[in-house]
Amino acid sequence: MTVQLRDADVIVVGGGQAGLAVGYYLRRAGVDFLILDDQPAPGGAWQHMWPSLRLFSPASYSSLAGWMMPPTGDDRFPDAAHVVDYLTRYEKRYDLPVVRPIRVSSVSLGAGGRFAVHTDAGSAASRGVVSATGTWSRPHVPAVPGRDTFRGRQLHTVDYDGPEPFAGQRVVVVGGGNSGAQILAELTTVAETLWITQRPPRFLPDDVDGRVLFQLASRRFAARRDGVDDPGSGIRGLGDIVMVPPVREARDRGSLVAEPPPSAFTPTGLEWPNGRPTDVDAVVWCTGFRPALDHLEPLGLRGRIATTGAAGTRSADVPGLYLVGYGDWTGPASATLVGAARTARDTVRELADAIVS
Repeated sequence: MTVQLRDADVIVVGGGQAGLAVGYYLRRAGVDFLILDDQPAPGGAWQHMWPSLRLFSPASYSSLAGWMMPPTGDDRFPDAAHVVDYLTRYEKRYDLPVVRPIRVSSVSLGAGGRFAVHTDAGSAASRGVVSATGTWSRPHVPAVPGRDTFRGRQLHTVDYDGPEPFAGQRVVVVGGGNSGAQILAELTTVAETLWITQRPPRFLPDDVDGRVLFQLASRRFAARRDGVDDPGSGIRGLGDIVMVPPVREARDRGSLVAEPPPSAFTPTGLEWPNGRPTDVDAVVWCTGFRPALDHLEPLGLRGRIATTGAAGTRSADVPGLYLVGYGDWTGPASATLVGAARTARDTVRELADAIVS
């Protein structure tokens, strides 16, 4: 649904999974709101993921509130296209008031203590703002000596579309997380690969997927709510990489062997600490993201913004501002579908109470 930009009690910046989760609960609470999304179509960052990307858990454990993600047959791990379809249908199902495409340039405090949300289509005022812009638009590439001198192709996870352009090449994949492992597994079928990680990759047991991670995240959420010690070490102790089928198959082929970082890049490849050179054709940086929060700088907020409240999403410094879906610092597992739904629920409960009062 497309609506005109207008003032509202709450404006949600970002129409991906976190923004839709917040919208669902705002609708249930009877709060007047708008969702502003800079994408041309529903689906958030998922519409830009590489086609073979897999979720870490079954559809039933990857759902927003109100409507479970439809199953995908025999495949335990839905792909990115399935998630886009789900989010598109979810938005329509609950008739969420999304304005798109519209880019929010900044949020400031206006007259009467209300927020002024400035966009490329004008400005709107609100009593509360929920920032749900995620991280996909801010890919991070570390400063490695010589990186700018490398003459081969360099791309980040956000630029990766599939293995075909790398057929017959020698490709370096940098990063020891799930994205790095999944992209590496796919590239090993068409290219000679080299995997570089800061520390040895830690694979989860084959029978552990997002369902177990969800249970552990639930314990962390309950611990935060009840003011007891965070049991987060339970998650860290299990490992980092979920063994989705392509990763498991690559491991069984012996293709998931990682090397420590080189000392520098050269125009033609890598140089190792012992001086040995290695020529490569391309580098894929699977080195993560940073929160997309530039629009909040006029509020005096930069970097990792301090949050508080029951859900851990309320700005500690700007009343009426909430941040949802950026990772554990805005609620355990809040960058996942089910985690975003859970933090959205408690965020809206707190936000609605503040608006009513």
